[in-house]
Amino acid sequence: MNARLTKSRTALAGASILGMLLLAGCGDGQIDSAEGGEAAATGNTLAKIQDEGTVTVGIAGEAPYSFQEGGEPTGGTIAMHKEIFKNLGVENVEAKLVDWDALIPGLKAGRFDLVSAGMSILPERCEQAAFSDPEIMYTTALMVKEGNPKGLTDMDSVAKADDVKLAVLSGGIEAGYADKLGIDNVQSVGNAQDGMDTVAAGRADAFAMTAISLNWLADNNPKAGVEVTDAFVATIDGQEQIGAGGTVFRKGDTKLIEAYNQELGKITESPETYVDVLGDFGFTEENLPPKDLTTEQLCSGAAG
Repeated sequence: MNARLTKSRTALAGASILGMLLLAGCGDGQIDSAEGGEAAATGNTLAKIQDEGTVTVGIAGEAPYSFQEGGEPTGGTIAMHKEIFKNLGVENVEAKLVDWDALIPGLKAGRFDLVSAGMSILPERCEQAAFSDPEIMYTTALMVKEGNPKGLTDMDSVAKADDVKLAVLSGGIEAGYADKLGIDNVQSVGNAQDGMDTVAAGRADAFAMTAISLNWLADNNPKAGVEVTDAFVATIDGQEQIGAGGTVFRKGDTKLIEAYNQELGKITESPETYVDVLGDFGFTEENLPPKDLTTEQLCSGAAG
């Protein structure tokens, strides 16, 4: 059996999923408001996008998941969606950039056809929208000053320190971790760039976010004077907080969800295929969900 899957399944047996938001969206001056959108017409989205040849996805500008480069959508989830929708007869993937908290409201209002952001599958989100099968597994890391002067390794090390200020994304799942661990010296930032700048300027000792996002940020800002700790799985009350994300749909779009999951299964059927599609953006076999992890488990809050 694949060692990664064995490890993931063992961890999942005792896991609980925090009812927190995962990541706050990054803004770059091109953000739309999701308010005032047209009413969503659910149930016929698959036929609509196949007729038009275009699917419009909502993104929050979080590299390397989904972001804009030269005005064009790119990232790991965008690459996955281009592959899936091409196989469904939809050649074009267009994106609308909105605030993170506007993704699900914008979807429900019909501003876009689905959300392409690797959004964590959490019970309260499942009450508002429908999720694909799991697509991406998450781990956490800390961005710190070069040399890691405080010797931080994980959220527990921050909680045990007396003089550490932690930056977290506003509405991010890491903010929930900090709250559960009793970390009081916390500063909220609006996006990943602000988090890195806060650490680089010495206004915070560490910035907590998903490991792949922090590594992408550090690799693309080599002169920032920061580094990223090894990835870890946060532990709350003795339980590992296993996170998995997926694509988000309106609940009435059952035909689209079924067609999407069928094509998604062709990508997640093997580590080689998965990395072939998402690997250019830093995703590896470690991000591939175990085959026995289901959206139903994650939506119920009992992924065991």
